[in-house]
Amino acid sequence: MAKMWEGVTNASTDKLADDFNSSISFDYKLYKQDILGSMAHAMMLGYKNIISQAEVQILIDGLQGILKDLESGEVSFDPNAEDIHMFVEQLLTERVGDVGKKLHTARSRNDQVALDLRMYLKDQTLCIIDLLKSLVKVVTDKAETYKKDIMPGYTHLQRAQPITFGHHLMAYAMMFLRDIDRLKDCFKRINVSPIGSCALAGTTYQTDRVYEAEKLGFSSICLNSIDGVSDRDFCVEFLSCCSLIMMHLSRFSEEIILWSSWEFRFVTLSDEYTTGSSIMPQKKNPDMAELARGKTGRVYGDLMTILTVLKGLPLAYNKDMQEDKECVFDGVETVVKCLNIFIKMVDTLTANTQNMKKAASAGFINATDLADYMVKKGLAFRSAYKISGQLVRKCIAENKTLEELSLQEYKQFDDCFEEDVYEAIDLSVCVEKRISEGGTSVASVEKQIQAVRVALND
Repeated sequence: MAKMWEGVTNASTDKLADDFNSSISFDYKLYKQDILGSMAHAMMLGYKNIISQAEVQILIDGLQGILKDLESGEVSFDPNAEDIHMFVEQLLTERVGDVGKKLHTARSRNDQVALDLRMYLKDQTLCIIDLLKSLVKVVTDKAETYKKDIMPGYTHLQRAQPITFGHHLMAYAMMFLRDIDRLKDCFKRINVSPIGSCALAGTTYQTDRVYEAEKLGFSSICLNSIDGVSDRDFCVEFLSCCSLIMMHLSRFSEEIILWSSWEFRFVTLSDEYTTGSSIMPQKKNPDMAELARGKTGRVYGDLMTILTVLKGLPLAYNKDMQEDKECVFDGVETVVKCLNIFIKMVDTLTANTQNMKKAASAGFINATDLADYMVKKGLAFRSAYKISGQLVRKCIAENKTLEELSLQEYKQFDDCFEEDVYEAIDLSVCVEKRISEGGTSVASVEKQIQAVRVALND
């Protein structure tokens, strides 16, 4: 394919240099955005009488034909093209003649690629927000199902206090809601049009950047043409949001992996989202969760890639910025894949509530409630804490639970104990007494669920 930038040079670059310089192998993903952006640019050129309306129609018809043929597979991307912009422009010129050469008036590939990337990320941000909403709904529905089922809550991976499985799940719902909010905020800075910035200094033509931006659904334009072509903050911010999403998925994955193990047996994953072993017939591996956990590092790498590419670049555009796309594409595709699989995996997950309750009963996780009982009887908390610990030590030595100690045994430690101590340390009561905002009581979990459902409708 001939090089359309031939002029001051004869454009006879070495084949190795061509391959090294080319980006068509990955930026072909921007074909739709590139064509739609070009259609809006043609409309603006006609609106400002830079080209005739007849020429506008020829350009739009030609671009629509290319889009249709690419999407139907009738036309394939030319691997010898330098990039998607040159591919579309050359194909257009072949189809409509010299009118196609007028399309590049008052723009550069520098602002064109920035436009395409922003358009792509606008679409993908909205897609990921929708997937996150679906995941939050699935998690919240699951929390509603298990809002009364007791499990041990952990700190340091040690059994700590009784909670409900619904309460635990709602913690993830809150994380994913924050991810949605971050993406919505990030979208504001993506939704700014750079087109018309040209190479870096603007243009001598009487263009209308706002008109073109509005045609493409942008809320505003970049106010500085140098910044318009050199800004990739929006990519960094987007990949930062993606990294946080993956971090939350990874934490959830880790717990699903633990919960589904024989050591815990808190949950059972659907066979559709597990695999077997090639040698051990008893195995049911949580590979989908493990892959999501593993792919988190990949998205972190995408974020570090774009940060490192940008860290020392002088203004304005530099060819280094061609390296922005592969990490962005990879971040998008990885997050979308992980969210899609996670939605289905969580939706089909079932809790083994008896195992959860059994684990909660065996871990002395009502020891804090025992101390609180003594405080309500008049003891100072530190004294109550010490007695509670001594009672737990006695239980461990005698292989008992706190519920199995007799009242006489309790009274050996303090006279404050009465028959009502057994009600105070009942796990169901312990959970229901957590009445503070955001706590684990059923009423509190129901309130959290309602708040999340309202947030999803905003």
